[in-house]
Amino acid sequence: MDVRTVCLGILTIGEATGYEIKKMIEEGAFNLCVEASFGSIYPALSKLTDEGFVACRQETQDGRPDRKVYSLTDEGRDLFKELLVQPPGEDKHKSDFMFVSLFSALLPPGHMADLIDQRIDWLKREKEMINDVIEETDQKGAQFVQGYSQALFETAIRYLEDNRKLFEAGSEPAARNGVSREHGMAAS
Repeated sequence: MDVRTVCLGILTIGEATGYEIKKMIEEGAFNLCVEASFGSIYPALSKLTDEGFVACRQETQDGRPDRKVYSLTDEGRDLFKELLVQPPGEDKHKSDFMFVSLFSALLPPGHMADLIDQRIDWLKREKEMINDVIEETDQKGAQFVQGYSQALFETAIRYLEDNRKLFEAGSEPAARNGVSREHGMAAS
């Protein structure tokens, strides 16, 4: 999902500053769906404003710089509805944990077990965060996202718990060449 569409979507909820949009992406329900940096949010908001899809007003603050508050225009709401019916892109599952796991044979004994424990703890925290963020709601979409994310977290936790035995002492074969260049997979 491009940042413009994300900004339009968040602004359908209500007006917001760029900082508030970033916080919703980092800590809110959108955390499951998208990533965006300040370096991409502000240019997207600026362009959406120039194109008339978003309105911007300045608010003065005591002892601080003015803040820009963005709101969706009718044209912006129409554009967002058009963008929503486009087929979504494929999900991107990128993980530093998975990368390290590919090279687990090179790690000191017990290190992978510690990483698995840390990952399980993180997944449990994320699962709770989703429950806290998406409170009881009548919105079917929010309920769907909450249920889907809970299923993903629960499945990942169960997989890690059921397969940690692969990294128990003596169960891991010695690495030959680590990862094959042809397939990017651990060599056996």
